Amino acid sequence: MLLSFALLLLITFLIVPLLPGDPAVVAAGEGATAEQIERTRESLGLDAPLLVQFAQYLRGVLTFDLGTSFATGTPVASVVFARLPFTAEIALIAICLTLLISVPLGTGAALLTRGGRRPGVDHVFNALTSFVFAVPNYVLATLLVYVFAIHLGWLPASGAATLSSLLLPTAAVMIGPACALARIVRREAASIFEEDYVRTARGWRLSTWHITSRYVLPSLLTTTLTLSGLILAGMLGGAVVVETVFSWPGLGTGIVQAITQRDYPVIRGIILLLGVLATLLILVVDIVLALVDPRTLDGEAA
Repeated sequence: MLLSFALLLLITFLIVPLLPGDPAVVAAGEGATAEQIERTRESLGLDAPLLVQFAQYLRGVLTFDLGTSFATGTPVASVVFARLPFTAEIALIAICLTLLISVPLGTGAALLTRGGRRPGVDHVFNALTSFVFAVPNYVLATLLVYVFAIHLGWLPASGAATLSSLLLPTAAVMIGPACALARIVRREAASIFEEDYVRTARGWRLSTWHITSRYVLPSLLTTTLTLSGLILAGMLGGAVVVETVFSWPGLGTGIVQAITQRDYPVIRGIILLLGVLATLLILVVDIVLALVDPRTLDGEAA
């Protein structure tokens, strides 16, 4: 995690010196004279060597001073954290729904098709989940807007004025990852159903619910959580893209506006925050995995 943070800091720092154009010109504004541009460059510290600039950037990150927005003149931290709750709202709901839907769906599909039964169900499940997962989330978001907002008129197409505005963006973010995770769960559950201890439990005439909840799900959680950490972290990026389609006032819309305005400090701040959130999400999944399976902590069974 520390290595990830170090790389994230380096990459976000290099956004300003590597992007085409002169940040001092953008910060000084249109019609600025050469003298004004030079003063702006000095005030921003852009005339210092890169190592000095990097040290100043690290100090700013540690003190939550990410600079000032070129477009609005307000601190970047206030701009970023004002948009964070909107993105967090979508991402957290989508993550919870993805887990709540994919695990029962994948386990149910494995249960219905165990031992080679119902091959038609297996083919339909694999084809449908593969197809939905392959659809880019911005395309899926556009389709949801057309069907439920324009054609049926059930839900708002954009904005965050009402609670119902959450439904379409959340669905667009979680449908693809839920299908991907359901496929993983089905494959893992199918192999667990063929294990000797599960066969023995069936031989004891235990109910299917008891076998699944007592023996299958605990074994399934380890693999599911390990892979879901990567999938769920990727959902943050999906939320950023989807927000633009629905004009949701979160980090995604903010970074698009910042790119359009060449507001480099805001771009840097949003990317840094998204990277930190993705890394922390993977860490949380690892901690939950350790609590579920104590062998990951001490190397031996509990």
